[in-house]
Amino acid sequence: MAGQGTGRVPTGFAAETYISDHTFRQGHRAVEGGTNSKKRKREGKGDSSIVSGAGAYKGPWAKYEEVQPDAGSDDEYEEVEVTDDEDDEVDDTTAPVPKKLAGTDYRDTEAEGETSEFVGSQQYDYQGRTYMHVPTDLDIKLTGDYEPKNFIPKKLLHTYKYHTKSITQVRFIPDSGHLLLSASADSKIALWDVYHQRELLRTYSGHTKSVNDIDFNASGTQFISASYDRYMKLWDTETGKCLNKFTTGKTPHVVRMNPSTPHEFLAGMSDKKILQYDTRSGEMVQEYDHHLGPVNTITFCDENRRFITTSDDKSLRAWEYGIPVPIKFIAEPYMFSMVRSSPHPSGKYVAFQSSDNQITVYSSTDRFRQNRKKSYRGHNVAGYAPDVAISPDGQFVSSGDSGGYVCFWDWKTCKMWHKIEAGDAPVLAVQWHPRESSKVITGDLSGVLKYWD
Repeated sequence: MAGQGTGRVPTGFAAETYISDHTFRQGHRAVEGGTNSKKRKREGKGDSSIVSGAGAYKGPWAKYEEVQPDAGSDDEYEEVEVTDDEDDEVDDTTAPVPKKLAGTDYRDTEAEGETSEFVGSQQYDYQGRTYMHVPTDLDIKLTGDYEPKNFIPKKLLHTYKYHTKSITQVRFIPDSGHLLLSASADSKIALWDVYHQRELLRTYSGHTKSVNDIDFNASGTQFISASYDRYMKLWDTETGKCLNKFTTGKTPHVVRMNPSTPHEFLAGMSDKKILQYDTRSGEMVQEYDHHLGPVNTITFCDENRRFITTSDDKSLRAWEYGIPVPIKFIAEPYMFSMVRSSPHPSGKYVAFQSSDNQITVYSSTDRFRQNRKKSYRGHNVAGYAPDVAISPDGQFVSSGDSGGYVCFWDWKTCKMWHKIEAGDAPVLAVQWHPRESSKVITGDLSGVLKYWD
């Protein structure tokens, strides 16, 4: 459509007109290049299972290069009309996507193969049983019913050495307590014999960074580990085989197997979420996303139908298992972030290690209120996150200390009973033996495990 006004310009007359961008660019290129058709060769689309590096998947984003085709060459060229706003068609003929990694598509180049080595003196006893068999040749009964009665330990029984960096968590095998699992910042997990030779039995390698939490399933046949390499791995305790891997690309801070549903576990993540996984399918089945900071603790309560979580957002939330909406939310101005937790054997309370150098107690029944009468003080935890543990009879509360002590309090009176000087390094892990009356294991920042009686 010609414009109304015509005007004289130095080169003659000019008439105003309207043309589309596309027509203009086509005309412009016809003048500039003489032709608007060029030969271009396309890069390979790459392998859809590779995320980065050589041969990575480019798909519709593969580049074109302009080439001068040789006469008689068999190379495949595409004659394309070059336009600036070219939309490449997405190619649907790519190879089928390989099977997903467990839990998610995220693929870490650092993830190495998992290995496990038996390093004990003998793998099988005279009846062909492995270390999973609960020993019966001891003066203490490790199976069957048991009425706990605990005492405060006084002396050092044994020192376990294998780890080269800080111990992050220790766990006795559930019920019998004849095996001990330790996780460390040196990325290794170790299984120890609590009786007989008290030797190192098996090592589990496969994480590439510090392992920050471990947890057995209810029978002790498997355990889950979480690490700063962003992976959670499920291991077979007996064979050392890695059964499954889970990752979202975020760091897990705490993992807990559900004692009532052995094939499910919860993970508290650095991105504020709590994730529920099914270990059989490897899929995430639920996501609890209400915290405002990294999740530090997960504690099952009410016969494992509910759980309580705490986070760096200085709050406590209680949840029904499987329902992603909190049933209770507690955030008071005087609260500090709670970094470790331990349920009371009665099932009515949970003790939390609070960052203001005290252990606080909350009820784990319907009200989830803080028990203001119960506060355990006198130890120093600033800057560290020492574990808190309650004795199996519910009588004593114990905790590590950044000065290298293990502290014991009376549950009822909240008075400190005793401090053991466990070493120079801060004590980060403390656990009571599930069956023996006064046995406690501690793990410190220098990687040494000590067994007390």
